[in-house]
Amino acid sequence: MKVLVLGPGGREHAIIRALLRDSAVTEIHSAPGNAGIAADVPVHAIDANDPRAAVALATDLAVDLVVIGPEAPLVAGVSDALREQGFPVFGPSKAAALLEGSKAFAKEVMASAGVPTAMAHIATNRAEAESALTSFGAPYVVKDDGLAAGKGVVVTDDYDTALAHAESCFAAGGGVVIEEFLDGPEVSLFVISDGATCLPLSPAQDFKRIFDGDRGPNTGGMGAYTPLPWLPEGFVEDVIERVAQPTVDEMARRGTPFVGLLYCGLAATSRGIRVIEFNARFGDPETQVVLARLRTPLGALLLAAAKGELPADFALDWDPRSAVDVVIASQNYPDTPRKGDPISGLARAAAPENVHIDHAGTASVNGETVTAGGRVLAVVALGETLDQARQAAYAGVQEISWEGAQYRTDIALAAVKNRITIPTP
Repeated sequence: MKVLVLGPGGREHAIIRALLRDSAVTEIHSAPGNAGIAADVPVHAIDANDPRAAVALATDLAVDLVVIGPEAPLVAGVSDALREQGFPVFGPSKAAALLEGSKAFAKEVMASAGVPTAMAHIATNRAEAESALTSFGAPYVVKDDGLAAGKGVVVTDDYDTALAHAESCFAAGGGVVIEEFLDGPEVSLFVISDGATCLPLSPAQDFKRIFDGDRGPNTGGMGAYTPLPWLPEGFVEDVIERVAQPTVDEMARRGTPFVGLLYCGLAATSRGIRVIEFNARFGDPETQVVLARLRTPLGALLLAAAKGELPADFALDWDPRSAVDVVIASQNYPDTPRKGDPISGLARAAAPENVHIDHAGTASVNGETVTAGGRVLAVVALGETLDQARQAAYAGVQEISWEGAQYRTDIALAAVKNRITIPTP
């Protein structure tokens, strides 16, 4: 099987690593990739958001499967263009990707499917925003209705800050979804779908804010871990029954079947499971830890989903160890990240057998790896216990440096210390 993976980041590097472990996958190409991906597979400098460019490359390479990593190509209709030319694609259509492209649309689908989620109001002007904020009260949750790379959400106790975020979205020509605040820890559950069948992967938890203690602005994610030792028995089955399957069924009923990865962003609240958001692709940085533990051949799995042939009740094989990843970001991230800084220590960090590095915002300049984005890379480690995985990941982080590098020091710490609890009514 020859596979093309579209996307430039750490999620795509993790997908490629997993595909390389699949004996049925004989050749992998990436577009546009990054410095770390280029060290593993051939890369092609195209605009992955351009449907014509993606089709031309897939045709030239004569690939058997295209895996679309990020949300932007999906919303741009790249999967539709590829399917029209007969390529199996793991990634939803433009119409189905609206589950991520519009939070208002996602709320509408959830309401039709009876999926439990936060109460919400959609606002398109200041008066509507003020009314919704007053109705829900603090903490205020204000979400940009469109794509925002994980950074379009503001959660604050300050009314003026919440209103200012809403007005910035209005000024940019968009709307906002203002929600009730959900108590309880967050969970990310990836669900592979072929348009009808839902197959869950291992639940993970990520860390969205830039600073320790969940302080500072939201980012695309500063680290993650899996599995989650504090989750109650039957949690995943409950999510499939109450969230994922009803959503996939509703999308099929609307004539826009969801084929690809349904990311269920969840809160385990005192009132039960509530959906925070849906994404239409693998999450980053959760993909790095989830796929590090997956032993089932990934290529065959994604191809079966792309062809509508996902077996029901398929049993996945998982490494019993825990996985932790820590993201190292550029100076000034998430505002205007500095680029072009040489990175040192990569080989030393990845020397242990249970540690590897997934590149995200990196580039190669004159044979040297340099920073080229906000989140630069993730150090991923496996361990017999969550604490051992965490220690191994941070040992790797200590080996890597560049000017202005920043990372959180508390990834998975609360879980290791048994400090995570699900609130009771």
